[in-house]
Amino acid sequence: MNWKYLTLFCWLAGSGLVSANEATLITSKLVHLRHSGEREWATFPEGTPRAELSVQFEAKANQREATLQLRQQDIKQGWNVELNGKVLGKLVRDENDQQLLLSVPAGLVKAGENQLRVFQSGKLIPDDIRVGEIVLFPEPRQKVLSEATVSVSVVDGSSDRPIPCRLTIVDQAGTLVATSAESNSTQAVRTGVIYTSTGKSEFQLPAGTYTIYAGRGFEYGVAEKKISLKAGDKKQVPLKIDREVDTSGYVSCDTHIHTFTHSGHGDCSMEERMMTLAGEQIEFPIATDHNKQINYDPLARKLLVRKYFTPVIGNEVTTKLGHFNVFPVQEGGPIPDYKLMSWEGIFKSIFGTPNVKAVILNHARDIHSNYRPFGPQNHIGLTGENLKGWKLRANAMEIINSGATQTDVLQLYRDWFGELNRGVMLTPVGCSDSHDVSRYIVGQGRTYIQADDQDPGKIDVPQTIQNFVDGKVLLSYGLFTRIKVNGQYGPGELVPAAKKLNVSLTVSGPAWVEAERIDLYANGELIRSEAISSKPGGGVKWQGTWKLEPRSQDCHLVAIATGPGVSAPYWPMAQPYQPESIEYESQVVGSTGAVWIDADGDGQRTPAVQYAERLVAEQGDKLPELLKSLAKYDRAVILQAAGLLRQRGVTPFDPQLTKALKQAAEPVQLGFALYGAAWRKSQIARNSD
Repeated sequence: MNWKYLTLFCWLAGSGLVSANEATLITSKLVHLRHSGEREWATFPEGTPRAELSVQFEAKANQREATLQLRQQDIKQGWNVELNGKVLGKLVRDENDQQLLLSVPAGLVKAGENQLRVFQSGKLIPDDIRVGEIVLFPEPRQKVLSEATVSVSVVDGSSDRPIPCRLTIVDQAGTLVATSAESNSTQAVRTGVIYTSTGKSEFQLPAGTYTIYAGRGFEYGVAEKKISLKAGDKKQVPLKIDREVDTSGYVSCDTHIHTFTHSGHGDCSMEERMMTLAGEQIEFPIATDHNKQINYDPLARKLLVRKYFTPVIGNEVTTKLGHFNVFPVQEGGPIPDYKLMSWEGIFKSIFGTPNVKAVILNHARDIHSNYRPFGPQNHIGLTGENLKGWKLRANAMEIINSGATQTDVLQLYRDWFGELNRGVMLTPVGCSDSHDVSRYIVGQGRTYIQADDQDPGKIDVPQTIQNFVDGKVLLSYGLFTRIKVNGQYGPGELVPAAKKLNVSLTVSGPAWVEAERIDLYANGELIRSEAISSKPGGGVKWQGTWKLEPRSQDCHLVAIATGPGVSAPYWPMAQPYQPESIEYESQVVGSTGAVWIDADGDGQRTPAVQYAERLVAEQGDKLPELLKSLAKYDRAVILQAAGLLRQRGVTPFDPQLTKALKQAAEPVQLGFALYGAAWRKSQIARNSD
């Protein structure tokens, strides 16, 4: 018997739950499976794995209900668990490392030889998984989980008062474990996760060694306690969590929230959603179920959590030409026509809906209904050009969607920069797109909106929404970055013309997050970067002031801080939703909204495209003169000029343009080369459709 078998059997015998002779160890191994296709991630070994797990084992017949326990990792598709030809259930569609307990009906286990299978079901989409460490217990689930009782109480470090939070319970391997807890009017429960609105929870566990974590989203530290339980134990676990990140003057908002109750997918009921919002400290949640307008307020009051947040009614207008989150809207009021087949009609219907102020383009790089709004066949991200001539009338855009992350964390930032340079003024958005209790954490990606945050239950809704539309926001996916220009101007504001620009930056985060770099972009071009030696503990990780040379043209400044991703079970970050590579390295991000610099002193935000339009109108037929004049401008203007020339019939590879570029300044040559590469990529994508 190898050490894994020995360890497990020692645990079984020591727990008092059952004797080692009564429990049946089916396999101690964790096995890599994939039915077909190429591997999803480089973290899985190369080669062809087994298509299914099939294990024969000896056991005694079960005269009463028994329990099958297994461990699963990285499950995205349907996988059946079958015993002696009968499907006991499915693996849970959840990438997190967790236990699964399935009931085994009386009489299903035969005396002698039995067969267990785990195999993919339904549409056979490639899905690399790990499953194993399977044990058959002769007792029902309730008995398996009833060895010891744990009572957890969590208080706020500054007030010693109970506080809503998330509890995470793992074993010595870091695997989320099953507990006896169930969802009710004060808690939302999944394997290894309990959201409690009261800061208290009591549950049972098998005897063993566990770690319990308590946290409350990004702004709080994480408390942890390791406990060892014996049969019959009743343990009290008091925990205290402190607020570590100063977000004063901003309210935390998730603009993209779903429930199973109204969207029909995911697993989070309306009642459970109230617990998760309180437990993750989302102060300004926007309800955005698909083509429905749902009011959280009555239920939040009934469940006594309304004081922790001010909800807003929204709608994810889910069309075949993109998804758009809109708010505020009326409960029971008119719903935008999501069946329309043109952007012109869709936006007309959206803005014709009573009360709508904010319209967000969702996950622009994702494919839904075989359409990708910012896919290269439809869009040139460098310049914000829609290749079909459609006008984007949204006033905001998702940049961070923690439930649908991108392989390249900065891709949507570059797309946003292109839109701003094109003159499409979009508020950047961080959100979670969560449909679940714990698979994708609500508010993990979030938007901080400038607002009075003294009382989260009494937020000024109209003013906060107006500040959102005006771009007075910060984005967080594990970090919090503030910016002030010349001591007083922040995101969404216009800095008057000045002889000097002092940009003050502060990067903050909880103790369990690190920051590695802070970057500053002007019109989408990186102009300053610095490595961060992250300070220990929670709070400010880095701060500094950078002096910039005065500019001759208007521009937008955006700061982005990044650091290594979080894999801890209390805040695991998701892998890309529609990956472009099997290689992926997650990152935490904290970024600012856009601060506009009025360099030309006209009192307006002048996007790069307007400078380019003037030059092309004046000298578009005189390519050498145009290219010479472009040398005085930044790359954003050069790129916009290249796009405008293409629209006039001068393609990036026009012989006359190629000849003129040989005499142009190097920055101009580079700008046209970048645009040419993007144009070629779009042509290839369109021809392959």
